[in-house]
Amino acid sequence: MDANSDARVRSVPSGIMALVIALFFAWGFLTVLNDTLVPKFKALFALDYTEVMLTQFSFFLAYLLVSLPAGLLLSRIGYVRAIVVGLVVMAFGCVLFAPAAMAGTYAGFLLALFIVASGITVLQVAANPLVALLGSPETSHSRLNLAQAFNSIGTAIGPQLGAAVILSAGLVTPDPTKLSPAALAAVRVRDASVLQMPYIAFALLLVLLAFAFWRLRRRIVMPGAGKAATVGGTFALLRNPRLALGMLSIFIYVGAEVSIGSMLTNYLMSAHTLSLAAKEAGALVSFYWGGAMLGRFVGSAVLRVVKAGNALAACAIVAALLAALSALGDGMLAAVAVLAIGLFNSIMFPTIFTLAIEGENGDTPQASALLCMAIVGGAVIPVATGAAADRFGLALALLVPAACYLWIACYGWLGSKPTIATAMRVAT
Repeated sequence: MDANSDARVRSVPSGIMALVIALFFAWGFLTVLNDTLVPKFKALFALDYTEVMLTQFSFFLAYLLVSLPAGLLLSRIGYVRAIVVGLVVMAFGCVLFAPAAMAGTYAGFLLALFIVASGITVLQVAANPLVALLGSPETSHSRLNLAQAFNSIGTAIGPQLGAAVILSAGLVTPDPTKLSPAALAAVRVRDASVLQMPYIAFALLLVLLAFAFWRLRRRIVMPGAGKAATVGGTFALLRNPRLALGMLSIFIYVGAEVSIGSMLTNYLMSAHTLSLAAKEAGALVSFYWGGAMLGRFVGSAVLRVVKAGNALAACAIVAALLAALSALGDGMLAAVAVLAIGLFNSIMFPTIFTLAIEGENGDTPQASALLCMAIVGGAVIPVATGAAADRFGLALALLVPAACYLWIACYGWLGSKPTIATAMRVAT
């Protein structure tokens, strides 16, 4: 980005930041509702842990398939119009929950989740770099952590609402051996009906937010997205080790975060921890995401005085230790340890993101697309964690995200060096 465009970025009114923060809240809220859908679908469709993690696989697969087209779109139509497209796609996906519930089919919900996530992907590609650009480069880590804190408000509220609306009647698994196909289908349609109204209501809110951005598309001068991108030019950016390793780190981090969030309700229901009912266990998931919210508000201040890479490495090491403690402990200790991981997750995504795009300048939209592609880790690693849970139990499955956090600590150490390439040469 040239000097002139950088000046335009700094002149953007604060009202834009407020709207962008609303986006972070919206996609955080919708994403975390998946953690409530996992136990609901597991019971409703009699799934094992590997099968039910297809909920997260379908959602996060969108990041792999949509991020690159979203980056190309952003480079052509700009930030505001790309955000409007993302919001409309999200709203359409939410509307699809109604026919999926009326049909009572797992595949229908997976399709709806994929489309919701496709819209979120467009928002991620546009909003994350936009926040980093709305001010000086020196405070980009702090600024994105602050915006992500509002994302975490959504993730903290989501489990409470999800538990109250979706899990309030408990979890009942219909027995296919005792019901006719027609009766089984009727039970599933009845139990799935609780999903319709929350998602329809959210679709309406997303449309209103899209309208607000659409009205602003000409009245406010937004930063340019740079030159029109190409697929080859985008992947050529991976020659930068900082970006390439950042992409790997986003993949691993999101996979670890989603794995823990997805299994938390069932984990807190288990005899290994607290033996809670579904509604109470689902509500406690808010402490996991609420910790991330608190940590991001604190982190936005801390990162003004502490090197981003050092802070990232420290948080990742503590998260790995907490995951291992929960896996090997039991009762209240295991429950508190796993919930506390959220606090140390807090700064990881925004810090990895801003470390990875440092120095990309005019190529920021393409770099953002690559990093958002890596969010597909939320599709892959939870399935691996689910397979580990089926084989070894939910507790030992926590060692999968624990191993993920160890790599994040390595990336933080590398990111604290003047350049990652230099750090790699020193390390070898």
